[in-house]
Amino acid sequence: MAAAAGTAAAAAYASLKLHITPEKFYVEACDDGADDVLAIDRVSTEVTLTVKKDVPPSAVTRPIYGILGTIRLVAGTYLIVITKKKKVGEIFSHAIWKATDFDILSYKKTMLHLTDIQLQDNKVFLSMLSHVLSVDGFYFSTTYDLTHTLQRLANTSPEFQEMSLLERADPRFVWNGHLLREFAAQPEIHRFATPVMHGFITMHSCSINGKCFDWLLVSRRSCFRAGVRYYVRGIDSEGHAANFVETEQIVHYKGSKASFVQTRGSIPFFWSQRPNLKYKPKPQISKSVNHMDGFQRHFDSQIISYGKQMIVNLVNQKGSEKPLEQTFAKMVNSMANGMVRYVAFDFHKECSRMRWDRLQILMDQLAEQQDEFSYFLVDSDGKIVTQQEGIFRSNCMDCLDRTNVIQSLLARRSLQAQLQRLGVLHVGQRIEEQADFEKIYKNAWADNANACAKQYAGTGALKTDYTRTGKRTQWGLIMDGWNSLIRYYKNNFSDGFRQDAIDLFLGNYSVDEVEPASPLHVKKDWKFLALPIIMVVAFSMCIICLLMAGDTWTETLAYVLFWGSASFGTFAIILYNGKDFVDAPKLVQKEKMD
Repeated sequence: MAAAAGTAAAAAYASLKLHITPEKFYVEACDDGADDVLAIDRVSTEVTLTVKKDVPPSAVTRPIYGILGTIRLVAGTYLIVITKKKKVGEIFSHAIWKATDFDILSYKKTMLHLTDIQLQDNKVFLSMLSHVLSVDGFYFSTTYDLTHTLQRLANTSPEFQEMSLLERADPRFVWNGHLLREFAAQPEIHRFATPVMHGFITMHSCSINGKCFDWLLVSRRSCFRAGVRYYVRGIDSEGHAANFVETEQIVHYKGSKASFVQTRGSIPFFWSQRPNLKYKPKPQISKSVNHMDGFQRHFDSQIISYGKQMIVNLVNQKGSEKPLEQTFAKMVNSMANGMVRYVAFDFHKECSRMRWDRLQILMDQLAEQQDEFSYFLVDSDGKIVTQQEGIFRSNCMDCLDRTNVIQSLLARRSLQAQLQRLGVLHVGQRIEEQADFEKIYKNAWADNANACAKQYAGTGALKTDYTRTGKRTQWGLIMDGWNSLIRYYKNNFSDGFRQDAIDLFLGNYSVDEVEPASPLHVKKDWKFLALPIIMVVAFSMCIICLLMAGDTWTETLAYVLFWGSASFGTFAIILYNGKDFVDAPKLVQKEKMD
């Protein structure tokens, strides 16, 4: 299967040196036989190709592992480079790396041209970039196309294989696509550009019955409609769903390769769930737009990419989630597309009181469909044996915890069939009985859940005790409670900044150097400052009155009631105006919220 491998022509440079002079950045290709040097003018920002002898000996030199791209901030243009990497493993002899540290280098040598406000804004934008880069999960390869599934790579033309990694990458999964836009316009410098995906990759060499095989799990997060939990829900007008993740499970045994792909993504119509200090804000379905246009676009693109669609909707079928389930079911019926089928399973109701064995009800319901969809398999001669004809598109509210549990069960069922077909498992043997492999499998899927949850919700996933052990534990419930508390804090008091950071990084917001009024400076209403202070003072006085009793118990009671009602009253006002007290986005999502 030559298409799965990046050819030498398509490969990006693996070994680079950065030479810095006051006038230019020089990026030298140090691969065997390479003489190319990328020269970036720090004044004109022009990017040209030159040769090694043009690098001044006075330049300050350091090794780097890839160019993430360039971005304009208030102070001018910045170059972002990968300064540390860690090897994850190899896919078909291609090294896969995780980028673990980055540097953001200013083209400008001084900041004297900026006012104090501009300096402050520039600092905030830099901290936003640093925040995005500090979130774990950026992966790259200089010789292998990580953005495509095995099936997509196997069904490509010879021309596709000649393309550079940047040209051929799936734009949905290139997180530095915006940062590399200037590189993309100049094909001669493509080998200096490193497409980076965000998500999760794990790979393990495993053995069952003395037969060794490689088992991989790859989750690719879409950079379209990317963001944080409560500020990005539903779809946009193009049909891109929030928190869309493509997860591929790969098996490699004696030259044969098998793959099973699933997707997850927010419920695909227009709805929001803006934080308002309540533990679970009520979801709002938009009444002012035509939902079917975006819904249709979403599924049209999914069918082109993956074939038949089996929607697995895991939200509650009562309470605040009920209208979302009803609307989703109604829209699938209205669309009347034979390629799209729908199953609703109330995960929380069915599995309440630790009855996790009831998930088998859903697996039995989906079994026939899964057999029909099959999986992708190519033999050791590169001949395609089977193709995956359709996909399971799972969702809950966040597409994190419940979704990951179901995806791990579907993937195990597919793996059972693949390993039997490849001759790794004997007839009648089950994966669940292979203790060593089962432990690797469960932990990898739990790690996948944690990675996706940290990237979207800001904390590790819930319910991972079930994924890791196959049963729900009391300790797991305690950890879920702790993670839920941290999620509550982050979603209400730090997610506006996180959302702005993602929008800046992905190019949804562009910094205008001459913009008269910075969107970062939003005047806070008086109540935003006064009410929390009044509440804290009143509550403190209430405690003091309790501890330092007055002359009579009636006097103490009067003071306690007065200060207690003052603190409770201000708390009620704060809760009623909850949207004014949360950390809201200031750049892009502020306009899209309602």
